[in-house]
Amino acid sequence: MKIIRNIISVVLLICSLPSFAQQTPAPKQSEAFSIEGAVAHLGNGEVIENSLIMFQDGKITFVGDAKTKIARQGTLINATGKHVYPGFIITCTSLGLVEIDAVRATNDKDEIGEMIPHIRSLIAYNAESKVVESMRPNGVLMGQISPKGGTISGTSSVVQFDAWNWEDAAVKADDGIHLNWPNSFKQGRWWLGEDAAFKPNKDYAKEVGDIETFFKNAIAYGKSTPATVNPAFAASQGLFNGTQKLYIAADGEKEIIDAVTFTKKLGIQHIVLVGGYHAYKITDFLKENKVAVLVRAPHNLPEFDDDDYDLPFKLPKLLSDAGLVVGIQNMHQSNFQNRNLPFYAGQLVQQGLSKEKALQMITSNPAKILGIDADYGSLEAGKSATLFISEGDALDMRTNQLTRAFIDGRDISLETHQTELWKRYMEKYNSK
Repeated sequence: MKIIRNIISVVLLICSLPSFAQQTPAPKQSEAFSIEGAVAHLGNGEVIENSLIMFQDGKITFVGDAKTKIARQGTLINATGKHVYPGFIITCTSLGLVEIDAVRATNDKDEIGEMIPHIRSLIAYNAESKVVESMRPNGVLMGQISPKGGTISGTSSVVQFDAWNWEDAAVKADDGIHLNWPNSFKQGRWWLGEDAAFKPNKDYAKEVGDIETFFKNAIAYGKSTPATVNPAFAASQGLFNGTQKLYIAADGEKEIIDAVTFTKKLGIQHIVLVGGYHAYKITDFLKENKVAVLVRAPHNLPEFDDDDYDLPFKLPKLLSDAGLVVGIQNMHQSNFQNRNLPFYAGQLVQQGLSKEKALQMITSNPAKILGIDADYGSLEAGKSATLFISEGDALDMRTNQLTRAFIDGRDISLETHQTELWKRYMEKYNSK
């Protein structure tokens, strides 16, 4: 009887899904646009107070001062008093892989297995996710969709957030592989009555050895002509030929140094540190090895009693001041909070970072880290017309109110289930 009830519940859920689909993706750009009068934040540190931005066929054709004597193209958008920004980019997120945490059938972020680089997040990405569509009204228009769990979680891809399916969404397929480096210290499981204090991880050497064995076998596999295909080893070859990056999740000094030193010795060329809670203590080491850092959301409490009370808040600035390429991501927090990405950047201004430097951490810096900076991340002629217009400062939740947004020049909808509910209930209260 229980099985029958479960089957009925699943059928009803599937039947109800079409009515909850997101807005229809915008058609390909068919006419040129000229945005005039806005304060343009280019994403590369530059600002044009009275700007003119023109784009056609999905590409920016002109960025400059509005006083420039040049013929305006296509539809003219008067943005005087407003601000224009490149689309924000979220990294290391499971957006589109999880819809409802409590419903296992909607959760594809973590697959079975410990060493599974051949598991591709892209083909599991749900372009019609209601969570994904809720990113756009805050200017978050692109993201790196990353698998979670295990030791080697799988392969991530970069997508744009206005698509029919994962094929349409893909901007850069299989950009990198994600490795969760083991901890040299472990905390007891208090819920099982164990001591919650941190103690040395007696299995650390073995866990590192397992990673070493896997990668050495992958290297040997790439140099041979195997009789049968090993999907995991085959999927790892991009790390050694330089076509993929290795994203290493690690926080402690020892873990970071061990992970970077170890993977460099194996010949892995491009490494990105994810998390990096204590990375500020070894910035010279990271600079020497050309390691960029994707810092987890700075709206967190300190992890240890002897940490500065505001360490999570100021960590991106500490790393940036040391000369590292830094991006902000939302690791370990719910997917819906990815929409707060611009406000994570905004609070860095209170730590002494300039607004344009903070903006770079969610635009041009992640574009560089993901290897898509030739087309995305800043407002420059020749790049993709992925941008938006806001009524005010996009890093301030009080004034970040989008009026128009474009992805590859396509005039996308900013309506979501949340905006629809807001309008519905505003009518309720306005009618009284």
